[in-house]
Order: sequence, then structure tokens, then C-alpha cells
Amino acid sequence: MKDSFLSSWVIIPAAGLGQRMQADKPKQYLSLNGKTVLEHTLRRLSQVPKLKGMVVALSADDAYWDSISKPENCNIVTVVGGEERCHSVMNALKGVRADIADDDWVMVHDAARPCFSLADIAALHSSIRKNQSVGGILGLAVADTLKRVDDSRQIVETVSREKLWRALTPQMFLYANLYQALQQALKDNIALTDDA
Repeated sequence: MKDSFLSSWVIIPAAGLGQRMQADKPKQYLSLNGKTVLEHTLRRLSQVPKLKGMVVALSADDAYWDSISKPENCNIVTVVGGEERCHSVMNALKGVRADIADDDWVMVHDAARPCFSLADIAALHSSIRKNQSVGGILGLAVADTLKRVDDSRQIVETVSREKLWRALTPQMFLYANLYQALQQALKDNIALTDDA
């Protein structure tokens, strides 16, 4: 299975405040089975073969990072995150510019998503290698019934889910392509909710 993996970096945007959770701390620092969600995510990512390092984008006033345990077998770099996820990813890309080549692979993975399998990551890497693409994402076919509504939230139609997929993380791209695409999107004020 180790041969399925590409050598890569991983960027973890962790600067969010988790306001939608309405918790007393950001969701990545909530406790899950005795550890924070972020600790679980870091531990799981550190198990990915051929990982060159992790870049964690933190809030400028993060009060929790120093107190959590980190995997000892992994190079972890921190940078200050940004206002939105895309700004944190860009800050992370800039933060490791001196250590990374344009043709290095970069995975972007959400801090609050520790539940992924190494088999999923291997499949992502294998798919990218097979298709010689510039990137790829994990996805899950939509199983729920979807409704389109009007401005007053009245149902207008049932939307076919036949070709709809939920975008998951990690998402993986060549460093230069991700950097250039994010730079252009930010310059053009395009709202980004993920990297794909």
C-alpha cells in the first residue's frame, strides 16, 4: 500500500473560530475521546506515508495550540491564518515557499475532520498518479433528496442527485498550480469554500 502514496506536504487551515458550533472554543479544539479534534487530525495525518511535513495555519490569537500534543515523527510548521479558509491556505503556501518546489504535491485538509482512512488517501494519490492530473479531491456521492427553493424558501423542485457529489478533504494539487489559482481567485475577489 505504501507504493500508492505520493510524496507530499499537507496544509491544515485551523484558524477558524467555529462560530457556527456556538461552543466555548473553536471546533478543532473541542474534546473527542480524550483529545482535541485537531490532535486526532494531526495524528492521523502523520501516519500518511511519504509525508514531507505539515503546515498548520492558526489564528493570530490562538490560545490552545501550545497545550495540545503533536506527533513527534513529523515536521510541523505553523503560520498565521487569514480571515477566511482560502486566506489561511494562501498564508500556509507562502509560509513554506522556501522549502517546497513548484512540482511538489500539497494536500489541504480541514483541521476538524479527523475521520478519514489511509485507504482513502492512497486512493486519492493513486488516482492522481494514474490520470497524471494536476490535482484531485475526495468525494462522496450525494445520497439525500435535494430541493431547490425560491427566495421565500418555498420548494420549487426536487433536484436530481444523479451527478452530484459532496467535496471532501483532503484535496490535493501541485504546489504551483494551487498557489497560482488561489492568488488569481483572491485577486478577482472570488469567494472560495474549498480549494477545488
